[in-house]
Amino acid sequence: MKKLVLILIAIGAFSFSAQAQEIADNAIGLRLGDSDGFGTEINYQRAVGDNNRLEFGLGWRSNNNFDAYKLVGIYQWVWNIDGGFNWYAGPGAGIAQVDFDDDFFDNDDDRFDDTETYVFLAGDIGIEYNFDIPLLLSLDFRPEFGFGDYNDDVDFDIALGVRYQF
Repeated sequence: MKKLVLILIAIGAFSFSAQAQEIADNAIGLRLGDSDGFGTEINYQRAVGDNNRLEFGLGWRSNNNFDAYKLVGIYQWVWNIDGGFNWYAGPGAGIAQVDFDDDFFDNDDDRFDDTETYVFLAGDIGIEYNFDIPLLLSLDFRPEFGFGDYNDDVDFDIALGVRYQF
């Protein structure tokens, strides 16, 4: 029984690595999401092997109550599903800053700083389609674990990515 399980695991591992795939050396575009992920993100991907890449993002949001930005870096493993469809997953980390409007707190006391900078750990899992033209569309889920006063919990971010490959 143990031999059968080991053989099935080996066959599964070889089938993932044997499938042909092609990821672009570079891709740049937008990651459009919401939740506590701060909304829109300018996104850059750089291949670091046949099926690995680094993803960097600069996200921002501005509204009546706060202004915020976020820098994130994620390492991704990419696996081919079929044709141009790939799925990917990986860990990452980042830093963010939120600057609250003083009126949001309704506090006349200037002793309190209304800016919060925090770090976070992130994970990323998603699916993408690599078109024959230099267009890459993706849908991903990114949980983020924040370490700070403003964000000391888990935030979930779902986003649509549109990138130009070169």
